[in-house]
Amino acid sequence: MAEIYWRSETVDEKQGDEMARELGAEASALRLSVDEFSALEERIVRTVNLVKRERQERAAAEELVREAEAKLREQAPVTEKLEREVKALHDERDQVRLRVEKLLAQLDALEL
Repeated sequence: MAEIYWRSETVDEKQGDEMARELGAEASALRLSVDEFSALEERIVRTVNLVKRERQERAAAEELVREAEAKLREQAPVTEKLEREVKALHDERDQVRLRVEKLLAQLDALEL
């Protein structure tokens, strides 16, 4: 009977060792899963923060665009006025040039 008891203990020990290995493997897998989950969670948090920052920067850029467009609209009448003045000055210069050329032609005609 002692032999049967010893065999039973040996079988129990083998089963216990196998169970311990399986539990160790499950714990290791669980630890990996927790580590992987933590890494995934960290990546998601970084992604969310990145999206938030990009949205804020986009909103700031859109505000700058709106301000620039408003300034451009304010400056448009001034620009048009200056363009008209420049055209008028060019026209006046051309008229003065023609008058000077006529006067020089008259002076040349007198010297002959």
